[in-house]
Amino acid sequence: MTDKYNFDLPYLPERTLKPRQNGVTMVMDKGISMRHAEDMISSSGDFIDFVKLGFGTSLISKNVKEKIKLYRDAGIKVYVGGTLFEAFVVREKFDDYVRYITDIGCDAAEVSDGSIELDHDKKCEYINRLSKDFTVLSEVGSKEEGVIIHPARWIKMMQSELEAGSFKVIAEARESGTVGIFHKNGSAHTMLISRIVNKVKIENIIWETPQKGQQVYFLKLFGANVNVGNIGVDDVIPLETLRLGLRGDTFFTFLPESMKHEIQ
Repeated sequence: MTDKYNFDLPYLPERTLKPRQNGVTMVMDKGISMRHAEDMISSSGDFIDFVKLGFGTSLISKNVKEKIKLYRDAGIKVYVGGTLFEAFVVREKFDDYVRYITDIGCDAAEVSDGSIELDHDKKCEYINRLSKDFTVLSEVGSKEEGVIIHPARWIKMMQSELEAGSFKVIAEARESGTVGIFHKNGSAHTMLISRIVNKVKIENIIWETPQKGQQVYFLKLFGANVNVGNIGVDDVIPLETLRLGLRGDTFFTFLPESMKHEIQ
């Protein structure tokens, strides 16, 4: 991708190209305008793989069909937030949900159970049914602060959901980055993360990392092409500079050892 940069600076990590399997960036659109979406695509569309129309915003946002088409025409997959999926399911309106996301033009779908209690076999059924027509991302972890899921259960759910047809599994952190894989102060559940990646391939996981420090943590841990999500619409370029070591937080992360010394 260096031929697309403004200068061919050496020792930048190699970034994957779209359509990406690794190095995925998922952006959360919380109801931005068409003009803002156009600006985001113009400035950073090459670096965005998925846009999530956060929680239930797609139900009340203006011009949602037009905006989804805009994203898809730019090579970005679009889905509505898992909370909206749950809002349909809890009302026993799953078929209406499928009709809704089809009608507005989504080519991806999120299956989650962060707000409702959903039998896991039933969740996998939903994943399997949706995977026949959509790229499915399934989310693991509770949105409730203080709810602890044992690592073995995280792993089992992730494995089962991938087998059911999920393209990637999302490790829950919410837009705040203070639940799921993170403590309420935003620091990482290191033991949980370590246990997960010991059993689930890293390329199959999207880590929700809304905070810059969380993005830095995963980039240093797993490299420039780790999958991350819940990125703010104005944070895509800043994230990409973190991926490339062009920001202070990851400046030395991808340089050869011979360059990691004091300049005389």
